Amino acid sequence: MSNDVQLLSLRLLVRVAHSGSFTAAAHDFDLPPSSVSRRISALEQTLGQRLLYRHSRAVRLTEVGQRYLSQVSEALTLLDMAADEVSGTASGPRGVLRINAPVAYGRKHIAPLLEAFQSRYPELEVELTLTDAFVDPVQEGADMVVRIGMLEDSSLVARELSPQRFVIAASPGYLARYGTPERPEDLADHNCLVYKGTRGKQPWYVRRESHEAFRAIEVHGNLRSNNAESLIEAAINDQGVVLFPTWLLQDALNERILVPMLEGWQAANQPRIDGIHLIFPENRLRSSKVGAFVDYLLAHHLN
Repeated sequence: MSNDVQLLSLRLLVRVAHSGSFTAAAHDFDLPPSSVSRRISALEQTLGQRLLYRHSRAVRLTEVGQRYLSQVSEALTLLDMAADEVSGTASGPRGVLRINAPVAYGRKHIAPLLEAFQSRYPELEVELTLTDAFVDPVQEGADMVVRIGMLEDSSLVARELSPQRFVIAASPGYLARYGTPERPEDLADHNCLVYKGTRGKQPWYVRRESHEAFRAIEVHGNLRSNNAESLIEAAINDQGVVLFPTWLLQDALNERILVPMLEGWQAANQPRIDGIHLIFPENRLRSSKVGAFVDYLLAHHLN
């Protein structure tokens, strides 16, 4: 197996492992799925080890494959960074920048910036993946991940983009019909539209002063969803009350189609308010494409 062929086979292995699919890897590399399967089979024969379990519905790594992938991913990252650094020195950032972000945040605050950013760096391609699932940038091969809320302890580097502020809000029509709560306890008599994601129902917390601890409040309603924007749309249509950060609600608040409530209180969706961060493996800090995008984001004052 020549070096060029082996390098492509390694990249295909990484993509198959991350996607669990020969078809997805084939699509990414513009190859037929049968070609992807043959190349990885040839790699396995060269190594004398089985790297993948092949099933009718999915593909997963063997134990040997997991160890091999870890080393291969690191080696490919170093190769790509070396290429980026050499080419970037002469012509600016180039190559593929892989960004992962939560769905709503990516749609509202990342995607709108890409046209101008890529116009500035025409040699740079961007792969933007939007998902609300927890993503490990090392395992997924991402250059950076936008993480909202509490950060887990890890070896990853984190850089804060902005703090968060939460607002309890409803439409003028809803408040005209049902009244405006004056205390957090009054929300028990209102239809609260609650986000329910992979970790279950999102709790609501309030406190009066910044030095006080947040306390949970009981809320109930007739609509729950794992999509924040659908709950906001329901609130705009007079269905109930929502609690979300201003980066989600700001347009509706500016247009007064939603109005804030309990403004003498601070609200949150967890016992403490954590900001919005970019996280990435430490070695990505040396990448010119990553540095360029981080600077661009910070310059545009995300909120």
